[in-house]
Amino acid sequence: MKVQYLGTGAAEGVPAMFCNCAFCKEARKKGVLRSRTQVLIDGELSVDFPPDAFYHMAKSGVDFSGIRYLLVTHAHQDHFFANDFILRGYKFAADMAEPDLNIFGSEEVCEIFCESTRRELRPEIGQHIHLYVLGAFEEARFGEWRVYPLKAKHSSREPLLFLLEKGGKRVLHLHDTGLLPEEDYEYLAKVGGAPVDLVTLDCTFLFDRVDENARHMGIYEDMQVLKRLEEIGLADGHTKRVISHFSHNACPTEENLRRAEEEFGVIAAYDGMTLEI
Repeated sequence: MKVQYLGTGAAEGVPAMFCNCAFCKEARKKGVLRSRTQVLIDGELSVDFPPDAFYHMAKSGVDFSGIRYLLVTHAHQDHFFANDFILRGYKFAADMAEPDLNIFGSEEVCEIFCESTRRELRPEIGQHIHLYVLGAFEEARFGEWRVYPLKAKHSSREPLLFLLEKGGKRVLHLHDTGLLPEEDYEYLAKVGGAPVDLVTLDCTFLFDRVDENARHMGIYEDMQVLKRLEEIGLADGHTKRVISHFSHNACPTEENLRRAEEEFGVIAAYDGMTLEI
């Protein structure tokens, strides 16, 4: 399974668009860039589709017409920029690898898609885009995939996290979210199965300490989540542990990220990073 981290920044990106803090000034000077979060798996399943998707396509050389399935964590614009889908066909796109796109998300995600594309989505494009409502703890199967949606602790309506399975490989995608609600662990324990091959953790705050009710996590919260996953048999010594979704407020410098890797045994994602599991 091929997992590509096309974007690894939080909502405002790195450097933040309108920010002149010391970190962002230095990031601009050095050409440091973290675009908004998007993960592409096996070239056919994308978790989220941010405003930076065009940049991801051009920079990484991936064929977005080959995306068959889009799982949307929540409807915030940095994770779901639906406007771009008015360009998926007609005279805007020829010889697409996959004629149909299947979008899975909450009711709010489906509403945002309809609102964003209402004026410009041509019928000949719209007929090839299919919307499916997913709820937490409602298993979904499509193609070779099996998906177990979880409940995120975030401000959007019905935000989701995902346990993904394909061909004997398992990926647990955990952002945007604060500490997981207890019912997530209960559901994961019930689902069971082998430890996941890869877990991607929200690390928006990096080394900053946050309240237990926060809607994002840092490295210390990530460790709490990993401990619980180990206790229920969903993570072990072979599980790759990736941190991503970094905010400029937490100063994700190369030095700080290397420190996180060395002290906590994680992999700090960067834009364009690819892992094989």
